[in-house]
Amino acid sequence: MSDEDAISLIGKAVSGHEPQVWVDLGCGSGTFTKALNSLLPVGSHIIAVDREKQQLNLPNVDFLRANFERDDLKLSGLDGILMANAIHYVAEKAALIRKLEPMFTGSPRFIMIEYDTDRANPWVPFPIPFKHLQTLFGALGYHKIVKISERPSTYRSGNMYCTLIEK
Repeated sequence: MSDEDAISLIGKAVSGHEPQVWVDLGCGSGTFTKALNSLLPVGSHIIAVDREKQQLNLPNVDFLRANFERDDLKLSGLDGILMANAIHYVAEKAALIRKLEPMFTGSPRFIMIEYDTDRANPWVPFPIPFKHLQTLFGALGYHKIVKISERPSTYRSGNMYCTLIEK
């Protein structure tokens, strides 16, 4: 995915004029970290987390090597969490969300990018189509679960979607 495609996919989910602190869980090579970094207000900061060492070399971005599902990340004061093609690796999604909620400064805000399919494969072991994501977050007390954008998937049939989720 190009930088422009990533920015286009998440652009409408990023808002605010004051500096913010975000974490990108499962950042990989940093495609969406870079997109988020370009969209956040000046003075913002991102912690990019991945279980594999990544060389991101982006201003205002620190890297933390960790498994976001299993490790104690010891993060706090967050304004948002970005998960791009990451929650489909998690079997116990509700437990992960509850683990992440105390890390927020105020009300939790997530940006999720996922495949809109319920068919598992080796690269998407625990898929979460949009309708299931709505059900999951709704059951956890989230009142805003909005599909912001979608685009055809390069690697799979169907679409990728971006959702803004707020409590």
